[in-house]
Amino acid sequence: MKKESPKRGFAGTRSEYRFDYSAAKPNRFAARIKEGSVAVLLEPDVASVFNNSESVNQLLRSVIAALPEGQPPRKKRAAK
Repeated sequence: MKKESPKRGFAGTRSEYRFDYSAAKPNRFAARIKEGSVAVLLEPDVASVFNNSESVNQLLRSVIAALPEGQPPRKKRAAK
């Protein structure tokens, strides 16, 4: 006789973790992201200084321009 596998379900799961994937919709913002872009989460105090992504990019480009030349570029870190 076949062994019965344990039933998978929401028995011990909190209600906030029970997600009905059949009602999920595609990400409507995915088309706005440009190829090769990287999303970065800013802390609220940092985000309050910037009005838009262009101002963030402008500041970062000025920081990059101020870096001493001759230093090898840093390797990208793997995402956590």
